[in-house]
Amino acid sequence: MPRPASGSTPATVVLAAAGVPFTVHTYQHDPAARHFGLEAVQALGLPAEQMFKTLVVDTGAGLAVAVVPVSGQLDLKAMATALGVKRVELARPEAAQRSSGYVVGGISPIGQKRALPTVLDESVELFDVVYVSGGRRGMDIGVAPADLITVTAALVADIAT
Repeated sequence: MPRPASGSTPATVVLAAAGVPFTVHTYQHDPAARHFGLEAVQALGLPAEQMFKTLVVDTGAGLAVAVVPVSGQLDLKAMATALGVKRVELARPEAAQRSSGYVVGGISPIGQKRALPTVLDESVELFDVVYVSGGRRGMDIGVAPADLITVTAALVADIAT
């Protein structure tokens, strides 16, 4: 993948190369914040149901990506079922960062260094636009759900509680 231009990220490079319309929303990230999705919701004034967080899970045989609303939590059993494995657990932060090429709190489901199986919560289809991390803390991307599904080659399933 070509090196992104200044201000862009691998996620925006992938979207632009695919001709996918998207919007970029930035805010000043608070280094003390630990709930990155809630910080984005508050800073950008967006509904928590429409803002999605990206979580990397470990299946025991490899990593996968779960994308769920900030307003909910990942149902690990449902994620395992969607992937057709016995169980999953959240991946160690170092493994998530190494695999994705992004830092925790800025992991985007788009433009990851290594393409992983990706599952989007079915609630993504309730909106005309959803928001996901743009590839760094303090940056989110607005994109149509159908485009997000396409660029991530995602499966859509009920994986959030």
